Amino acid sequence: MPDAGPSYDQDGGQRRPDDQARFAGQVHPAGHGTARPVREYRKSRGDRVGNAIFSVLARAGIGSAYLLTTRGRKTGRLHSTPVILVVQDQRRWLVAPYGAVPWVLNARAAGQVRLRRGRDRRDYTLRQLPATQAGPILQRYLRIAPATRPYFQGSKDSPVAEFIAEADRHPVFALTPISEASAGDTAQASRP
Repeated sequence: MPDAGPSYDQDGGQRRPDDQARFAGQVHPAGHGTARPVREYRKSRGDRVGNAIFSVLARAGIGSAYLLTTRGRKTGRLHSTPVILVVQDQRRWLVAPYGAVPWVLNARAAGQVRLRRGRDRRDYTLRQLPATQAGPILQRYLRIAPATRPYFQGSKDSPVAEFIAEADRHPVFALTPISEASAGDTAQASRP
């Protein structure tokens, strides 16, 4: 099979090898045994259909999905994709289970994202967490989003150390609201 050349994301930027999920057959990141095979994310027709369905549900405010909007780092166009957040004690984290896919690269470049669920729209700044902080979030994410299981080496019952070891392949971002009130809440907040 001939070399396909460099890999480009949807926004025209060339991906670095570290941005893509690695295949297993390597030594386990925690240092014991052989790593479990991990699937590399390639968007299929089924993924597009699933994303379309989850996008409609997020726009309607049904279910746990949010609609994430990022600005393209090369084109400046807005791109949206459904995501599942990890929420605990009023804190929110955005997890990239498929690695550094286009929305991750765009979010890193812009430094902010918009999340929508139903009529609620909020803008957030984001900060990528170091592996030691990302590990527990990844473990929790795998419990609430089991469909992403094939992309992780650890299982939902794996110790946090295994998630820390693979945190470089699954970026986790802490979200901080830019403004506490969404467009829908502003009118209500101004009432006495």
